[in-house]
Amino acid sequence: MTDSSFEVRIWQISKRPDARAPWRLRWRVATRRFSRAFTTRALADSFRAQLVEASRAGESFSLETGLPYSITRRYLDVSCYAHAREFLQSAWPASAAKSRVSLLETLSVALPVLTRDLASAPDHDVLRLALRHALNPNPHARPPDAAELRALAWLDRASLPVSALDDPEVVGELLDALSRKLDGSPAAPDYFSRRRRVMHRALGYAVRKKRLAVNPLSKANLPEGWTAPAAPEDIVDPRSVGGPDLVADMLTVTSYVGRRQGARFVAYFGCMFYAMMRPSEVTALTRDGCHLPAEGWGRLIFADASPAAGKAFTDDGRVHEHRGLKGRARQSVARRATRNVPIPPELVTLLREHINRFGSAEDGRLFRSENGSHIHPSTYRQVWARTRTLALTPAQLATPLMRRPYDLRHSGITWRLNAGVPPTEIAAWAGHSVEMLLRVYARCVAGMEDVWISRMEATLRPPSAGDQDGGPDLRPASGSQVPQEPRDDDR
Repeated sequence: MTDSSFEVRIWQISKRPDARAPWRLRWRVATRRFSRAFTTRALADSFRAQLVEASRAGESFSLETGLPYSITRRYLDVSCYAHAREFLQSAWPASAAKSRVSLLETLSVALPVLTRDLASAPDHDVLRLALRHALNPNPHARPPDAAELRALAWLDRASLPVSALDDPEVVGELLDALSRKLDGSPAAPDYFSRRRRVMHRALGYAVRKKRLAVNPLSKANLPEGWTAPAAPEDIVDPRSVGGPDLVADMLTVTSYVGRRQGARFVAYFGCMFYAMMRPSEVTALTRDGCHLPAEGWGRLIFADASPAAGKAFTDDGRVHEHRGLKGRARQSVARRATRNVPIPPELVTLLREHINRFGSAEDGRLFRSENGSHIHPSTYRQVWARTRTLALTPAQLATPLMRRPYDLRHSGITWRLNAGVPPTEIAAWAGHSVEMLLRVYARCVAGMEDVWISRMEATLRPPSAGDQDGGPDLRPASGSQVPQEPRDDDR
């Protein structure tokens, strides 16, 4: 059932004697009747003219208010600052902690642009920090200080109405701000893309609240002549990927970083390579999820992640958010998606040694700091930077080779792809879709031409019944080990 109609009839203005607002206009939308009283004839004539103009222009009228949507939006219009506060109150509860960080970062950049040129404008950095604190509805967030409150008072006066985004020039200025870093230099394509997604969501909320007719950041509505930055390239650089031998050497070097600090991260980094785990997944890995037999391949089973977003962005006021795997909707513990990854004997050994030396936390977590806290991203990045400096040659250090800890995960996925493991299996183990896996790692699959040619050759010219030399045998070797589901005694 529709909530609007094009069937409109507007009557002439009538006068009621002895009334405070004697001039009355009546009109009908479909079968519903509406009326409004005015103190002067001029006001009544002006309002009637707006209704007639909207009807002649083919606008639909709301059955709830009786008004065309152009006038409805005018009555519902609020400042961009007020809209951002309302939007965050709506979006916050269902957003992950890391997504909340993106919401605040983007809005704190966008709102200062959507302002009038009023006197006594605050310093840009002060206003940006004030917004990060004032827009955060989390009770654990720090409230704005005195200087920030003054900046917010100015913004409350200067903020443009949401309807100003009907102007392509205003939209263009907003997009320009989103495409620049804080120092004014061009932002990376993926950084701009993330900011634009946040603002598209915020302005989609404005459309839902009938404050805008269309979303000005949708592709079809972008300002004419505005050129977006190049689309982000999410393909892994093959120069950043290391092979199993290099990774094994770097893990050995990690054990020598610091007195005891590096030793805590050997198995941590090993999980990122041999099990293709994200750092937040390794941080949440528990002893119960590790199936480590005395010999052969083991298995890791996990359903949780602990990304570090900060106290101001988590519901419980802790630095780390405990949640399901990346890309999965929030679910109860019993229904969370689970990954089941076979791991080679090398990682089985590393995990066994780690457990023997460091044990596990009270909640079962394998990896923690010396005081029992969660592993913070800055810590493992520092350890990896020192590992890379000690393990690589000066020539290698000048390249992207293994520059970030995350390159361990990329290297682990590449290793399996180049080993000929089906992409469907790798995608399931790594927590990717097959389409994304093939796109992201397209440049990393190399050195396999001879294998593919021999397999195509075998299908083109199959051996005859009596032929003893009919090409390569493509069946699995009888002695090869295939990971099996864990038994109870493997725990």
